[in-house]
Amino acid sequence: MTKSELIQKLAERNPHLFLRDIEKIVDTIFEDITAALVRGDRVELRGFGAFSVKHREARTGRNPRTGETVHVEAKRLPFFKTGKALRERLNGESDDSSAKEDDFYNRDSF
Repeated sequence: MTKSELIQKLAERNPHLFLRDIEKIVDTIFEDITAALVRGDRVELRGFGAFSVKHREARTGRNPRTGETVHVEAKRLPFFKTGKALRERLNGESDDSSAKEDDFYNRDSF
């Protein structure tokens, strides 16, 4: 699913909201998650998963084409760990929780 598909799906489920408002909401959520990660914070969405930052130390690598030794700088990488409810739903382990979630998302309003 792309960002535009997410916005379209939210618009279909919430016809009382303007499309431009839904776009602002989605953009704000992504911007806030990104800003938290830049600060080094962890972002947890219960039942869905958690975003965090992994630190990779500087190291010596090799250029695969030439075999030459190269220095690889230290860097920070985004990391996502799925939540228990999402893992269970993906693996079909808990039909009850998915039914409750489906009911939640099919409500008329949030």
